[in-house]
Formats: sequence, C-alpha cells, structure tokens
Amino acid sequence: MKRSQPTVADIGAYDEIIDVRSPAEFTEDHIPGAINCPVLDDAQRAEVGTLYKQVSPFEAKKIGAALVSENIARHLKERFLDRPKGWKPLIYCWRGGDRSGSMTTIFRAIGWQAGQLEGGYKAWRGHVISQLETLPCQFRFKVICGATGSAKTRILQAIGIQGEQILDLETLASHKGSVLGVLPGQPQPSQKAFETALLVALSGLDPSRPVFVEAESRKIGNLHVPEALIARIRQGKCFTVEATTAARVAFLLEDYDYFLTLPDFVISRLDALRTLQSRETLNRWQQLVIANDWPTLVRELLEQHYDPLYQRSQDHNFSRLPDAAAFATDDLSPSGVTRLAAAIVQSRIAQTA
Repeated sequence: MKRSQPTVADIGAYDEIIDVRSPAEFTEDHIPGAINCPVLDDAQRAEVGTLYKQVSPFEAKKIGAALVSENIARHLKERFLDRPKGWKPLIYCWRGGDRSGSMTTIFRAIGWQAGQLEGGYKAWRGHVISQLETLPCQFRFKVICGATGSAKTRILQAIGIQGEQILDLETLASHKGSVLGVLPGQPQPSQKAFETALLVALSGLDPSRPVFVEAESRKIGNLHVPEALIARIRQGKCFTVEATTAARVAFLLEDYDYFLTLPDFVISRLDALRTLQSRETLNRWQQLVIANDWPTLVRELLEQHYDPLYQRSQDHNFSRLPDAAAFATDDLSPSGVTRLAAAIVQSRIAQTA
C-alpha cells in the first residue's frame, strides 16, 4: 500500500524540517524553522539544468544523481549521525519531487520516520497566500497615526512592552517606510519571506484582543503589504500623535544618526524624489548634506515633502481618522515615547471600559 505523504497541516508533528533546495531558493523564502541541507547547491543546480536543456535529460539525471548522492552523504555524516532512531524529519524541495524524495528514501532506509512534504515548498507558499487572504479579518486593529518623524514605530514598540499586542510591519520589512527608510547594510527580505514572516506574526496573535499597528502605505520600501491586511488595518480605530516640528526634527536626527556618516548615500536617496520635487529644491538639499546642515535638511524635508504627502495619504486611506484620539507632544525622547505609549494604552482601555 502506498504511504500517504504529510501535508502542510502536518508540519507540527515532525521533529525537524529539512529544506533540500539550493541556498538561493532557501534564502528567498522557506518554511519557518527549516534548516537548509541542499542536495544540489546553486552551481550544481545550474549545471544539471544546463545539461537537461542542452544535452539530454538522461545525461542530466546521471550527473544529478551522482551530485545528490554525494551531498546527502555529506549532510548525513556532518549533521545527522547523532539523531536517535525515533527521529521524525520532514523533508521538502520545490514541489515534492526527486530532490526531497532522494533524501527521504535514504533516511527511511536507515530507519528514521522521514516524511516527504506533499507539494513541497509550493504547497507551503499556497498556504501562506491563502491564510493572508483570510486571517487579517479576524483582528481589530488600533492604528498609530502621525506625520513622518512622530516616532510611531518607537511608540508601537513601547506599547508592546506595556503588554499590548502589536504588529510591527516596518521591523518585519527591514525598512522605515520612507524614501530615506533604507537601512544601510540590512537588505529587505524577499516578498515571499516577508509574507511568511507576516503569517507567523499574525498566527501568534490573539483575535479576542486588539492589535496595535502603525499606519502604513501599501508599500514598505520594495515590499507590498498584502491587500487583505492593509484593507483591514485601514478600517481600524486611529490614535494620532501630534508632535511639534522641533520634536520631530530632533527625533529624526537621533533615529537616523547613521546617515550622518553616509552623505553620498543620502544624496543618492534624495535623487529618488526628482519626480516630486524641483531640480532647484533637490540641489539645495544636496548642498545641505554636503555642508552637514542636517537640522535644516530634515526640517525642509518634513515641511516641503513629507507633511503634504502624509496629509493627502491619511485623509484618503483612513476613514476613521477624523474621529481619532489626538496626543500632542513636544517630547519624543525615549521617556517621552514611553509616556505617549502609556497614554494611548490608557485611552484605549478607557474607551472599552
């Protein structure tokens, strides 16, 4: 009788998850908690693929089998010899084919209760897409709004420290959400990896309790927030931080302090505004960078670029913004952020009492 294959629903029943795809495939996205033990590395996979197309499938399979056997033997010796007899690994490749089947066959021959994931990573990806279309509707979002530089992410994180549920989209996206939001030396994840991280984060939340989130656009850097999630967030109750311009400038100079040593990088990022600002304005801002006049640059960016964009965006996207509770402040220092977070939490509690 043919052994039934485990599905995505069975992932939790296994002791370890082994992704046998190439390192590049694994880096793009993988099942959370999986380890990468490629049966073909990136170069070998390219070699076999080229043989398949340019010579013949038979020649490709011969070389592929030899490489797969060598790699499985190496993984076995280097990573798995200490596993007990009752160990249950779940093994997957792109779509549950030969790559994962080869390792599964060898592991079962040894005596381990190895499972080959039906549909492979492709099945996992389908699960992520499906869940992100329905899961957001289970939550009641409380949205932290405020102009650029209002320390919304810091306030959100402080709300989390105070015991409330949060969804920190910018941290998951490795980006601060604006044209200058790129984090030097910290690339964004792939869209697929971002969505997997979102699913993990949402799955860990309690639908019976509210979830605080920062007001975001549909894109965070190069990443798209799934449509069902952004639509649900925009239905949420808003809390608006009304910080003075001076407080926002001071906060941004501290929060983006790494830019002070990267003038060329800042100038290149400012160039992305060329369709929104005049060449004269951009030239002036670039000269402010060269002169290290960061306070003037930040203030002008806020007043001439970010604030007009923010007002148009929020008025259009958040229908409940006119009814938002407002929290005025001239202090976005760490202690000021903590006080704002406490006030927002207390306001939320008072409204539900």
